Amino acid sequence: MHSFVQVNWTGPDLDISPTDLFANYSNLTDEDLNRQAIDELCYGGEPAYHLAQAPAFFRLAQLLLDQEYQHISTITWWGLRASSLHQHLLDEPVAFPSHLLPDVDKLIASLEGEPDLQGRLWIERGIAHHMVGRDRVAGDNFINAARATGMQYELSGALGKRTKWQQNELTQLVLLAESRTREDSTADGQTGDEKASTDKAVNGEGQKQDLPEALMLNDDTLLEHTEFTSSSAGTGVLAHIDPKSQPALDPLDQCILLSLCLNVKNTSPLHGLTSEQMSAYVARVLSHPKNWTVYTMALLLRSRLEANRTRTVERSTLQLQALIDQMPTSDSTLQERLLYFHSIILPSKWEMERELAVRFMSLGVVRSALDIFERLEMWEETVQCWQSLERPEKGIAIVRDLLEGKKQEAELVLQRGKTALERQRPRLDRAREAKLWCLLGDLEKDSALEHYEKAWSVSEQSSARAGRSLGGYHFAHGSFKEAIPYLRRATEINPLYSRTWFVLGCTYIRTEDWQPAKDCFARCVSIDQDDAESWSNLASMYLRMGEAGEKVELDSGEVPAEDQEPKLEDKEEAFAGGIPFSNKLLAFRALKQGLKFSYENWRMWSNYMIVAMDVGELAEASRALGRVVEERAERDGEACVDMAVLERLVSAVTRAPAKEEDVVEGGNVRAVQQNPNEGHGLKRRVRDLFTRTILPRISDSPRIWRMWARVLVWEGRWGEALDAHMNAYRAAVVGDETVDVDLERWREAVGEVEEIVDVMRNLGPRAAEEGKGGMKDWKFQAKSVVRTFMGRTRASFGDEPEWERLKDILEELRNE
Repeated sequence: MHSFVQVNWTGPDLDISPTDLFANYSNLTDEDLNRQAIDELCYGGEPAYHLAQAPAFFRLAQLLLDQEYQHISTITWWGLRASSLHQHLLDEPVAFPSHLLPDVDKLIASLEGEPDLQGRLWIERGIAHHMVGRDRVAGDNFINAARATGMQYELSGALGKRTKWQQNELTQLVLLAESRTREDSTADGQTGDEKASTDKAVNGEGQKQDLPEALMLNDDTLLEHTEFTSSSAGTGVLAHIDPKSQPALDPLDQCILLSLCLNVKNTSPLHGLTSEQMSAYVARVLSHPKNWTVYTMALLLRSRLEANRTRTVERSTLQLQALIDQMPTSDSTLQERLLYFHSIILPSKWEMERELAVRFMSLGVVRSALDIFERLEMWEETVQCWQSLERPEKGIAIVRDLLEGKKQEAELVLQRGKTALERQRPRLDRAREAKLWCLLGDLEKDSALEHYEKAWSVSEQSSARAGRSLGGYHFAHGSFKEAIPYLRRATEINPLYSRTWFVLGCTYIRTEDWQPAKDCFARCVSIDQDDAESWSNLASMYLRMGEAGEKVELDSGEVPAEDQEPKLEDKEEAFAGGIPFSNKLLAFRALKQGLKFSYENWRMWSNYMIVAMDVGELAEASRALGRVVEERAERDGEACVDMAVLERLVSAVTRAPAKEEDVVEGGNVRAVQQNPNEGHGLKRRVRDLFTRTILPRISDSPRIWRMWARVLVWEGRWGEALDAHMNAYRAAVVGDETVDVDLERWREAVGEVEEIVDVMRNLGPRAAEEGKGGMKDWKFQAKSVVRTFMGRTRASFGDEPEWERLKDILEELRNE
């Protein structure tokens, strides 16, 4: 296995070949062995990378590890390493053998008292979970590894400078870390020879010299490294560490930090802090290089971080090229390169070259990317390059030539000379040929179905991609029942491909099979917990199911279109009866989880708000309504507020006694925990909803102002309540120009004038008692309101019968 790793990952070049292991079989060739190995390494419907060097070594290692061993307690550990290595060869991740991780857990438990061995195994277990997308579980494993090795670490801040011309020190992110003191040379699980290999060629500062070259930035503004000026940044056990002079870390602890760095990338929100966190982790490892492989991985991570920054993108690309070039060199021993290989996720040679080509694509250097993809025989990416060059017919021609054997034959002639015709590779293996037929189907839309069916036939129904393509084709063309068998077979072949489960779930929705649709979306979120869309669909399925999963007919029909906001009054009848409360609660929880990963999706917030109201979570409904208003108010104004929800929130607050002492028998308010979904427990949330979210954005809605006035009256804040009613009147009457010309609207406005006068008559004296100076002469203000309205509309409606009502109101105010 390590021979395979050496030739494809770490280098230097290998001086033996697979046939050297079969000296008694003179008729065998390396090509025969490697071709057979590639065919057998196809797994879970995914093809193995066909240009991997000496795959026969790895296949032999797999066969040996599959034997029954009674005398080797770590055979499970090696099985884990082989399975993780296998993932690098496949197009898509596939599930690990079901028995593997439970057996690893038993081995971890048996390593108590061996902190570094246990730490190594925790790292490798976490890497396995990371490879199949279980990043949260992986993160927990990496943290357990740090606990096992005794490493202390803390992400903190310290004063420092990042640019050459910076005058004032600013707080910079720094990772403080310290390894435990190891008592002997073999404490980290290394033999004496391994330790000697690691410590060889160490300079006076404790740093190795035979390491990959770290390219200098040479920027006119940015410093090479952050210069910290403060001498302390940590707390607790790390308070003694100086940020600008931290102690060297053990290479195993460096592996843990790089693994934790991957976890930060995968679980933090997509904002600037993510790259800052990763930079701090990587910088801590780069500051004290100890091992060739670990240092290579740290430089690679730094290259990835710098790829999207204008001032660092050049070094990022050149550093990646330098890392690829140093693979075949012998600047460090093979023993050192392999020592920590399984404790990091170092890409293979072809993966790193592919990454370089993708980097070229992002920079617009498409021709250079095309050369790399063609050399690596990554035909899907090659086709994408030709499409970027606006020559899609070239991509189609390449795929057709491959399927017909023309391109392969030409390459053999060029690469192997005259003997190539005698020893040319036979036809493509099934998995690769099926992939090419699928690729051709993607390119030739008119013949897509024919090509996908050919791929399905060639693979003997074992290609997950062919199944996905056929299922997706039928789904896109509305043949939902025809799509289901293909999609189900694709999930059986490779159950870790979450998009297949998602499309299958959507297909079941179209056929109104809610239970299997729910199961599909549940699988989606178990594979990818960050998939907000699947969480939303899972919630929708709960709302469409009865107690045992049977259909529940919703009167409201289909889910609202994307440009429509569901309203509470439209859904209440649909949700009433039929749907068990437990299902509604599950829907509420699913939406709550999904919103963590789609915080700006106002449609999901709208659905969450409706379900929250239905299950009695009014505090969450208030929060959701606020988010909808924040996202939509600028574009949609008053229409973004669900008035029915807001009305119910106000009612939930105001139906309780106004005084908290009256809520609890005996008046001991502090001893009783308030219900956050009603009365005084909900009051603060609703107040903030009005004052911080709705009213600053929407000030022209009479209905909103009146609801706010209800809250203020309930609180006994008479002056503010009267102001709110006046704002409602201004929005409804003063700001409405149709009052001057439309008779029906004028008659409604007369009623509103009468209403505001009654409000001023009731609240004016109380507001005056509060000391509100503007409300002391409420009668004068009421008369001004009536006079202004009469003066404004006299010419148009002075002869109407309702005009007498306005005169009577004015006379009553004079006589009071």
